[in-house]
Amino acid sequence: MGQNDLMGTAEDFADQFLRVTKQYLPHMARLCLISTFLEDGIRMWFQWSEQRDYIDSTWNCGYLLASSFVFLNLLGQLTGCVLVLSRNFVQYACFGLFGIIALQTIAYSILWDLKFLMRNLALGGGLLLLLAESRSEGKSMFAGVPTMRESSPKQYMQLGGRVLLVLMFMTLLHFDASFFSILQNIVGTALIILVAIGFKTKLAALTLVAWLFAINVYFNAFWTIPAYKPMHDFLKYDFFQTMSVIGGLLLVVALGPGGVSMDEKKKEW
Repeated sequence: MGQNDLMGTAEDFADQFLRVTKQYLPHMARLCLISTFLEDGIRMWFQWSEQRDYIDSTWNCGYLLASSFVFLNLLGQLTGCVLVLSRNFVQYACFGLFGIIALQTIAYSILWDLKFLMRNLALGGGLLLLLAESRSEGKSMFAGVPTMRESSPKQYMQLGGRVLLVLMFMTLLHFDASFFSILQNIVGTALIILVAIGFKTKLAALTLVAWLFAINVYFNAFWTIPAYKPMHDFLKYDFFQTMSVIGGLLLVVALGPGGVSMDEKKKEW
C-alpha cells in the first residue's frame, strides 16, 4: 500500500468519523472549549477568600474592589459558559469571555509571563472559532458544514483561530533530550502546522485531538495528587487549558478550515 493510499484511507476514516459524530461533535467541542472558563469560575467560588486576598495584596486596591473582581470573574465566566452551551446569545457570551481573558491578563500580570500569555491568546483563538461557528448557524443545515460562499469576516476568524491554537501547542512542547519528547515535538509540530495553514485540516486536527488527549491524561492527571498539594492545582490548570485547545481543534474538524486555507484553494485549482 503506497503513501497516497494510506493518506486516502486515513481521510476516508476522518470523513466517516465526521458523518457518524456530526450531531454530537459541535456540542462536545463547545464543552471542551469552555471547560477552562467553567473550571476557573467554579474555583473562584471555592477559593473566594484566597483570590480576593491575592488581588488585594497585588494591587493594593482594598477589600471591596478585590471582592468585586472575584465576583465579576465568577459571574462572567459561568454566565458565558451557560450561554455558549445553551446556544443563546453566543456572540455576546464570546465577547464577555474575551473581556474576562483581558481582565485576567492584566490582573494576574500574565503579560509578563510568555507561557501564560500564549495560552490566553490561544483561548482567544478558540473563542474566535466559536464566533465563526455561531455566524454560520442558520446559513447551513448543519452548523459544522462550511458553505461555498462564506462571509469574509467569518473565514478570517477561522484563520485567526487556527493560528492562535498554534501558540497553545508551543507551550506544550517539552525541551528535553528523551526520545519520546523529541518524537512528540516533531509529530505534534507537523500536525499543528497543517492545521494552521489549512492543509488536510480535518485529518490533522482529528489526529492532534487524539494525540493531545492521550498526553493530557498521562501528564496532567491531577486526580492522582491530593487536593491540598500545590501540584494538584497546577496540573488541573494545565489539564483544562489543554482540553480547551482540544475543543478548538474539534471545532476546526466540525467547521472545516474556512476560505483562507490550502484545502479551499485546492478546490479552486
